[in-house]
Amino acid sequence: MEDIDIEVYKNVKKRVRDIKRFYINLTSYVVVIFTLFAINMLTYPYYLWFLWPALGWGVAIALHGMSVFNLTPFLGAGWEERKIQELVEKEKRKF
Repeated sequence: MEDIDIEVYKNVKKRVRDIKRFYINLTSYVVVIFTLFAINMLTYPYYLWFLWPALGWGVAIALHGMSVFNLTPFLGAGWEERKIQELVEKEKRKF
């Protein structure tokens, strides 16, 4: 294998691992929030306290998903490479 192929393989392997971790996190969220919902309904259905952890963890899940699937509107997938190119060009102009 060439060095480039090895590097590509490492990057793809990391991406697949990140996607897998996201789905594990999402599955945990669904199971735990459903369990909290059931406990809430069985113990005190007049106040829906399970919504607080659902909201907090839900925001974290959304941010995690945006990161894993490159859906961030700021500092996205190509931002770093574009910034590097911009700064390299600035440095070249100095000389």
